[in-house]
Amino acid sequence: MAEYQNIFTQVQVQGPVELGVPGDPTTNYERTDKATFSTLAGLVGNAQIGPVHLGPYGLIAVVGFGAWFFIIGLSFWAQASYNPAIFLRDLAWMSLDPPAPEYGLGFAPLDEGGAWLIASFFFLVGCCSWWIRTYTRATALGMGHHVSWAFASLLWLIFVLGLIRPIMMGAWSEAVPYGIFPHLDWTNLFSITYGNLFYNPFHALSIAFLYGSALLFAMHGGTILAVSRFGGDRELEQIVDRGTATERAALFWRWTMGFNATMEGIHRWAWWFAVLTPLCGGIGILLTGTVVDNWYAWAQVHGYAPILD
Repeated sequence: MAEYQNIFTQVQVQGPVELGVPGDPTTNYERTDKATFSTLAGLVGNAQIGPVHLGPYGLIAVVGFGAWFFIIGLSFWAQASYNPAIFLRDLAWMSLDPPAPEYGLGFAPLDEGGAWLIASFFFLVGCCSWWIRTYTRATALGMGHHVSWAFASLLWLIFVLGLIRPIMMGAWSEAVPYGIFPHLDWTNLFSITYGNLFYNPFHALSIAFLYGSALLFAMHGGTILAVSRFGGDRELEQIVDRGTATERAALFWRWTMGFNATMEGIHRWAWWFAVLTPLCGGIGILLTGTVVDNWYAWAQVHGYAPILD
């Protein structure tokens, strides 16, 4: 008898299209009424594609993100002298930079940072609109707003990097450039400029929660996959009425660690660890240069960095 696996399986269970609950009657017209199935998507998740609820906030988000992507792409395309070979070769090194320090918080010519300002405006508008969309869609479906507040934690870090800290520092030049390697170079220079970011306690907390999130996700995902043959992937049923999957999973962790989470509690652990990653990171970035100018010297004063003669 073939055993059903819920990832990378050759057998994909497919039934009638599921259009879901009606949701908010006043906005039902804003969603599509059709759906399809994708064999490729079925390899890694639910094979059904759609329906999609766009709505005004979704539309604003799509326009905002699209304009942001288009402006950056157009800038990179110009840097490549409109040569596709050069564009593909140098794409990872191309950069759209914020205005130079002499412009402060003012507007700059398009080729001297003005394009970065316009792109960033559309990006932040898209982020805010998308957040509103996640909140209103959860409300319409009678869900909690856990996804919205988790996304808000990421937005906190984004706004700190691209808006709040540059305003507090008095110059858009403090913001992050757009580009793959330029972004990494900015991070490295940021750490060097302010005395090694590794001595920033909020950075340390952010990394701890990041690693913790990865560990919790791997532990939980591995546990559920290990008991999916007993129905462990139907977690809500297991929360309400503990079955053999829950008992085996709990027993495994009690045997190996002496302690186990509940089927409901593990999701709260993972949610908090994930949310605290960008939350702490944003606090650490915001304090850098505004409150603390040198984290190594700060750590020496507070007794956990070596004082070298």
